[in-house]
Amino acid sequence: MDQTLTASFAGALAAATLLGTAAMADNWRGWNIHVEGYPNTVAMDKFAELVSEKTDGEITLQMFHGGTLGSQPDAIEQVRLGGLAIGNFNLGPIGPIAAEANVVSLPFIFKDVPHMFRVLNGEGGAQIAAGMEAKGLIPLAWYDAGARSFYNGTKPINAPGDVAGMKVRVMNNDLYSGMISELGGNPSPMAFAEVYQSLKTGVVDGAENNWPSYESTGHFEVAGYYSLSQHLIIPECLCINADVYNGLSEDMQSAVKEAAMESASLQQQLWAEREASSRAMVEKAGVVTNEIADKDPFQQAMVPVYEAYLTANPDLRPLVELIQATD
Repeated sequence: MDQTLTASFAGALAAATLLGTAAMADNWRGWNIHVEGYPNTVAMDKFAELVSEKTDGEITLQMFHGGTLGSQPDAIEQVRLGGLAIGNFNLGPIGPIAAEANVVSLPFIFKDVPHMFRVLNGEGGAQIAAGMEAKGLIPLAWYDAGARSFYNGTKPINAPGDVAGMKVRVMNNDLYSGMISELGGNPSPMAFAEVYQSLKTGVVDGAENNWPSYESTGHFEVAGYYSLSQHLIIPECLCINADVYNGLSEDMQSAVKEAAMESASLQQQLWAEREASSRAMVEKAGVVTNEIADKDPFQQAMVPVYEAYLTANPDLRPLVELIQATD
């Protein structure tokens, strides 16, 4: 009888533990670096709303915006390890973790933003997603982050020689550092939150980013020349911890995936609107913008970056060629 009671108690304890774990897993926390009102922030809030709606409240998501739970590299690790369930991440900082994701950080690998989405929605995107999942991250949907261009407080950039000698802030990825070095500049990796003050005080001469980020952070106030190099077109992902997602039932996985795809449609719509309004706003404020008539010298300068990358990652050559061959 004692053995039976002991077994029953152990079974009840195990069940309670499982229920407690499940309950904790159903209350997710999510990270986002962007400010209130930003397209990604609105879309992530919509995702949280849709997840609750589509799962009949069995899964709830509390979003933390503005990087309040740590820097992007820290948050990526938190999602990989399960400290956070969800994150909206740029693939740039994911590249050093998942080699397949790093191909999108090769300068000029995408012809334009529509080309990027054709790649991501095809076999190329499937290979990138598989590489990320192997490192603990599953991309539920792809967000638009536009094209990144150079800005500084001194002069327009029209040719690679205009970058020579400049200290340029880049995200923490060797490919970006290599890109600036091949243009004759001095790469300065640093956290996004440090860029404004660094531009203001001259710690760096310039940086590179998309229109909404340039505007929303106030970088245009301290770096009034924006040159449309469009050298990087790097998507963002709505990512989930792989164990969390794989632990869901098929119905729950479908519900979460649907919520993510709907949020991505909203984000892409809002992004297009925000790009246009951000550009109009900074130009009205006096920012000098310039189209670069001939980008070929910039692209030719990247040949050593590609050669070094493919020498170090020969297994990824087929993926690079697949992306380049995608219409």
